[in-house]
Amino acid sequence: MSRLTVGLLVVGLVWGVHAWVKGTPSETVALAASGGTISGRVVLNGDAPAPAKLKVTKDNEKCGAEKVSEELIVSSDRGIKNAVVSVASVKGATGNKTATIDQKGCVFNPHVAVVAAGGSVDILNNDGILHNFHTHSAKNPTINKAQPGFKKKMTESFAQAEVIKINCDAHPWMTGWVFVSDNPAVATGDGGNFKIENVPPGEHTVEVWHETLGKITKKISVKAGEEAKLTIELAKK
Repeated sequence: MSRLTVGLLVVGLVWGVHAWVKGTPSETVALAASGGTISGRVVLNGDAPAPAKLKVTKDNEKCGAEKVSEELIVSSDRGIKNAVVSVASVKGATGNKTATIDQKGCVFNPHVAVVAAGGSVDILNNDGILHNFHTHSAKNPTINKAQPGFKKKMTESFAQAEVIKINCDAHPWMTGWVFVSDNPAVATGDGGNFKIENVPPGEHTVEVWHETLGKITKKISVKAGEEAKLTIELAKK
């Protein structure tokens, strides 16, 4: 083997190692107990609008006269409810394999349910009247099932990660979401507060999704054993 060939092999090896090391931070990684924590708030940039009122048109004895829209709920200190926060570069198994959505008072509770891809959701009917669970999805099969008052629980599974809108055809003001995630580093919180633990050290991209305010990403650096804090502002479109 000539000196020129050996030299080219060495150069190629050095550049290969350099490219691998340089590319590592952008690759997906798993949660690590020796990692750090990302915490913070999702807040509204601007004045909070008054929640819209939704007129109830049937089953008033169970549903009441009106409901408050949950499309955008903002606390007195601008914290946004029902925003979902995740760390984009973290993938892998998560313990959140099951979730529950209760239909009580003719609303979906919670308004946004987070479940792992491949997991299942228990759909409860505590109203004792006819509901209908209807999903609008692209990757998972559509579900459109009646749930009579005597059927207190149905269980449905979701194999693919996506954000799925749900509604009740029997009560058109009833809407909600199933956030199917392939990401174990995911959190929601009332008042806009969130906390994600065991994030591997390094540079990460944090994603925030909200049904009316859209999606936004932010960069953050995480150190082992430390807490990195982040405030994310969303604005009305």
